[in-house]
Amino acid sequence: MILCVLIATACGTHGSGATSVSKSIQPYITMTPSATASQPDGLVVSVTTPFPSPTPFLYTIKSGDTLGQIAQHFNVPLSALILANSNVNPNAMSIGQTLKIPSQPGSAGESTPTPVPFPVKQIACYPTSDRGMWCFVLVNNNSSNPIEDVTAQITLMDANGRSLANQTAILPLDILSPNSSMPLTTYFAPDVPINAKPQVQILTAIQIQSNDPRYVQATLESTSVKVDTSGLTAQVNGQVALAASSSSAAKLIWVVATAYDEAGNVVGVRRWESTSSLSSGNSLPFSFLVSSIAGAISRVELAVEARP
Repeated sequence: MILCVLIATACGTHGSGATSVSKSIQPYITMTPSATASQPDGLVVSVTTPFPSPTPFLYTIKSGDTLGQIAQHFNVPLSALILANSNVNPNAMSIGQTLKIPSQPGSAGESTPTPVPFPVKQIACYPTSDRGMWCFVLVNNNSSNPIEDVTAQITLMDANGRSLANQTAILPLDILSPNSSMPLTTYFAPDVPINAKPQVQILTAIQIQSNDPRYVQATLESTSVKVDTSGLTAQVNGQVALAASSSSAAKLIWVVATAYDEAGNVVGVRRWESTSSLSSGNSLPFSFLVSSIAGAISRVELAVEARP
């Protein structure tokens, strides 16, 4: 299946993938971004709107631990702990395995840390012809470990500094790899004033280990990007490969293409998804289009995520 984060043309498929269009919009390229495309590293604009959800953090399972004991220690309901770790078998937990601990107001347990700090490189919003607005927050993981569950709240402000609307922006992948950048995205439905200005505040960001068993190490091979003559669409091709030494097969695979213009502004994002299993030592081809909503595409960056 293909998730089209931004799309102005038909989705293509490869192999057993199916097509799914999340939003159909028309490019609106006569307007400039409503925020400067290049922001100083570390820029996060505080907003007064409350966070929509508490920030979770990670706990490493020790010998003798049970979910009930962990829930009691952190003063969170057992049901909330199970819900936050749906991929964990309560009867088969392993020493060294990590759990997400959802914070609770007034918790008597250990304090919940703030999100892992990282640079926000760019904040830009683009109005659409139907008076909606796409917003991008380009973030960079400058650490040596992946960051998981990266989300941010984007608030649109009017000319007088009043809040018009706010939404949570998310990454197209679950993790942001070390020393890489990727945009958080969200779409504001009409009717949005074309002069609305975005503010952003990071909500969640959890640092995980590179060998986290919930992910399989995958690489991209034989990639190619061909931008059409209009500059508004790029064809992306390549293969996802698992090393022969990989201990697990991949059952879910995502490839994300981020399109940039000549000035380095994010102008389009698209995610390709395959649920075909990929075993160790093998590869899986992908082919899809990524489209721009704000001018000609100059380059496309690719990222991959695989889960067992």
